[in-house]
Amino acid sequence: MDLSYGAAADAARSELRAFLKAGWQPGARRDGELEEYVRAFRQYATDAGYLYRSVPRRYGGSQQPVDVILAQVIREEFARARAPMEVGGVGPTMLVPTLLERGTDEQRERFIRPTLRGDFIWGQGYSEPGSGSDLASVRTRAELHGDRWVINGQKIWTSQGAIATHMFMLVRTEPAAPKHEGITYVLVDLDQPGITRRPIRQMTGESGFYEFFFDDAETPLAWTVGPRGHGWQVSRTTLKHERASIGSADGLGRQFDKLVALAREMGRLDDPLVRDRLVTIEGAVLSHRYTSYRLFSCAAAGEDPEPVALMMKLYLTEIGHDMALLAQELLGTAALIEPPPAGSRGRGPQKWLDQIMGSLGNSIAGGASNIQRNIIGERGLGLPRDLAMEMDR
Repeated sequence: MDLSYGAAADAARSELRAFLKAGWQPGARRDGELEEYVRAFRQYATDAGYLYRSVPRRYGGSQQPVDVILAQVIREEFARARAPMEVGGVGPTMLVPTLLERGTDEQRERFIRPTLRGDFIWGQGYSEPGSGSDLASVRTRAELHGDRWVINGQKIWTSQGAIATHMFMLVRTEPAAPKHEGITYVLVDLDQPGITRRPIRQMTGESGFYEFFFDDAETPLAWTVGPRGHGWQVSRTTLKHERASIGSADGLGRQFDKLVALAREMGRLDDPLVRDRLVTIEGAVLSHRYTSYRLFSCAAAGEDPEPVALMMKLYLTEIGHDMALLAQELLGTAALIEPPPAGSRGRGPQKWLDQIMGSLGNSIAGGASNIQRNIIGERGLGLPRDLAMEMDR
């Protein structure tokens, strides 16, 4: 197996290291200064062609040709220098690609550049009480009054809900149509009367998600993405990018190293049962890593990886859940500390409590695991459509 990237990639790596050495020097800047410095650096790196490579320049990107090997080199070298890459959140990773694929020129001009800068922070308005994985059952409705949608309903489990400035959401606009055909995809400014946001208190004591209530909230008709009633198709475009952004082989490897350290810290590393579990998990982690290499090689060669690509999100979430279960067993009663000791955030049992709860969430995010299995069976293996889902339509 040849895992080298080639001479051109080596040359690009050298240039990139020189660029980062000269351009990324955060030093001892204060928090406020550092925030502005990071913003300026991202623009500097974008102008140089290293960030937002798939986004046209007219919308704030660097508009570079597709080069999966160079993109990987950029990720590796930015991580090595601990330099910031693109702004995080669902805006750049999910909405921007959706607008590039499905939006109008006016929508791209209005929303993409501020999103890439971090001025617009987006929440995802898909899930509702009683409507999670079955997004076609959304009940939040929108009625057209002149050139504006008037929205009433509720959305739940919105990440970054505390700071979100906008939301992309699914609303029902044709109540009499079959449920997959009566949905519209709209963009909403959250700073307006008629919208109430409320934190959801989780069993960890934190509030990482918010719920939103819409009472005659409004949004322009021009902020509709795709044709009216075609929101289901647009949402599948967004979910495609969400699944691609969940987790990575490197992240999984780092998490496994932390799990081994936890077993050592708890005095269980020599336990043969624990070692057996660790070896089993490590085998899965390595399988995921080398499959990611296969996908990378296919992408570099312009080849279709076939059903394998459909399996990665499901496999990653299941490995993460196996790690969390073992961590929970290793911690025992230490995981029950509530509240966590002052200053322990990010260390000790608390970080594993977050991982344990997060592993359950990842099995839902981007499509629940049972739905992922249906997708693999139907699109990857050519099996007939699940009868229950067919009847549901």
